[in-house]
Amino acid sequence: MKTIGVLTVNTGTPAAPNARAVRRFLASFLADPRVVELPRLLWLPLLRGVILPLRAPRSARNYRRVWMDDGSPLAVYSRRLHGALEMELEAQRPGAVALESAFLYSEPQLRAALQRLRAAGASRIVVLPLFPQCSGTTTGAVYDQVGAELGGWRALPDVRLIGDYHDHPDYIAALANSVREHWQQHGRTAQLLMSFHGIPQRCVQRGDPYEQHCRQTAGLLAAALELGASDWSLSFQSRFGAARWLGPPTDQVLAALPRRGVRSLTVICPGFAVDCLETLEEIAVEGREIYLHAGGEQFQYVPALNDRGDHARALARR
Repeated sequence: MKTIGVLTVNTGTPAAPNARAVRRFLASFLADPRVVELPRLLWLPLLRGVILPLRAPRSARNYRRVWMDDGSPLAVYSRRLHGALEMELEAQRPGAVALESAFLYSEPQLRAALQRLRAAGASRIVVLPLFPQCSGTTTGAVYDQVGAELGGWRALPDVRLIGDYHDHPDYIAALANSVREHWQQHGRTAQLLMSFHGIPQRCVQRGDPYEQHCRQTAGLLAAALELGASDWSLSFQSRFGAARWLGPPTDQVLAALPRRGVRSLTVICPGFAVDCLETLEEIAVEGREIYLHAGGEQFQYVPALNDRGDHARALARR
């Protein structure tokens, strides 16, 4: 019997790169009030009648551009990270840890993963959302689903939910290592752009710590790489809807940098634990096109930490 359960959680992914599967995933994702903070009576009819019919086919085309032989990038890299983390945990506590990985809005479901940890005999459960920077839109959704499942349990385990690891030294070191190794292989560029997923400004105004965490991560990474103030910049991607979102927007920054004389650029997305549609299609494909079309000459994308050994060690120590 395992005495400790560890559950890693990420957002989720469509099961296939077609409109039907994407629509099913988006319907679950965008219906969560943690993700879209609008009155349900107004938002849900708009979501089902307008947003999903328009967005699902377009998103499906984008997924097809980056889909892998074994599935979506997020699912493939999540499985690989699971294997790397399992090895690290076994090395630290042989035979004592049961590891499960789950998604919020697709299979494998979080509730079923918790039930498997209970069946494995875990009397302590550590829940690790794979969102380095805490936000109610992501980490908060994990807390909601964990609480909903545990609310039906009679015998409750000791539960630790890790809120963030945005400034953890091992996480920063892994990010810095990935950039250094990339530059060693491909050559150093004039600037490093750190692109984080955006959230609406109103979330921050209501107390969400996400923007502060992103800026702290960026500053720590820049310091670890010994970058000067003019050697790096920060932006936010993946805007959705008409509300005001955190800025500056990544697409606008990519278009503006060549006009400022930045002809070679490296982009990293420190808020994504594993590569996914938002990194591989939105940044490595669309972002590259925007930058080069605006006059940039060299564009490099640093992959997410994925199943790197130093990433797995950082998570195991967290």
